[in-house]
Amino acid sequence: MSMLSVLDLSPVGGDNTQAQAVRETLEVAKAAERLGYHRFWVAEHHNIGGLASPAPEILIAALTQATSTIRLGSGGVMLVNYSPLKVAEVFMELEALAPGRIDLGVGRALGADGRTGAALRSSSSEAFGHYFALLNAWLLDASGKELIGPDHPAHDIRAHPTGPSHPDLFMLCSSADSAAFAGQAGVGMVFAEFIARSDGAPAVQAYRDNFRPSPFRDRPWAGVAAIALAAETDAEAVRLDAPRRASTLATTLGRRQRFPVIPEAQAFLAEHADDPRLADIEARSIAGSAKTVRARLADKAFHTGADEIFVMASGPTLESRIRSLELIKAA
Repeated sequence: MSMLSVLDLSPVGGDNTQAQAVRETLEVAKAAERLGYHRFWVAEHHNIGGLASPAPEILIAALTQATSTIRLGSGGVMLVNYSPLKVAEVFMELEALAPGRIDLGVGRALGADGRTGAALRSSSSEAFGHYFALLNAWLLDASGKELIGPDHPAHDIRAHPTGPSHPDLFMLCSSADSAAFAGQAGVGMVFAEFIARSDGAPAVQAYRDNFRPSPFRDRPWAGVAAIALAAETDAEAVRLDAPRRASTLATTLGRRQRFPVIPEAQAFLAEHADDPRLADIEARSIAGSAKTVRARLADKAFHTGADEIFVMASGPTLESRIRSLELIKAA
């Protein structure tokens, strides 16, 4: 079985507020560290009522003080929303707070709809390659690994604080094309199956086929992120997973809708039982007993060839999310 890590989106469960969802992420991270997961990553989403995760760098800063051993990272910072210099500075500062524990995962999408992206003053995704090259240069320069020369466009501009190390760099991918880009750049790659809604194996293969050693890593490393929920029985897991499946179906139907109460979610799923889109969601859902989920994750690791599997901490309550992580790790 590949190494196991956790991805958390700060979901707003039940009658919780978004502020409470942020605080619950800290508790999930502490549980993940106690249980022996390798990494704990947080995401970036904007203007989505069911998620409280617009600023992963803030959460990571808090997590450096709430944990001591687990690696912490972003899955990922949406780079075209920001100045690459500012991202380099923020993550060098995080590296200073928790040396050797910080991962910088970046994505080339907005993490938002177009109007929200405009409010964020986002650049188009076409700017990603240029932004990514600048980010690379400033991180390597700030750590003293590869100094920016006088002919570089960013000469005489340094990302502070400088230090003896820099965050490990990854790309969050949702296609074989973006995975190939990550390979050519010589950074780590995590394929987000829950976003792409497709099998991660082709992307992992495209990444490995295109990998070139870089100052960041000399050999390829690929992860796959999937949603999983474990409970005491298969039936209980499917019941607890109903709000997530219902919300996902609602999104595919063109409407954003939360289902804070499980019976409401179950009624919505029953109403759309014959919709082929629901069948696709059910087929991709990993929900069951510890044995069932662990077997599905092991199959995914083998099939995709991933070095690491990220489990998105799913469940309608904080207690169910932590219990799921306990069962998956103990299986």
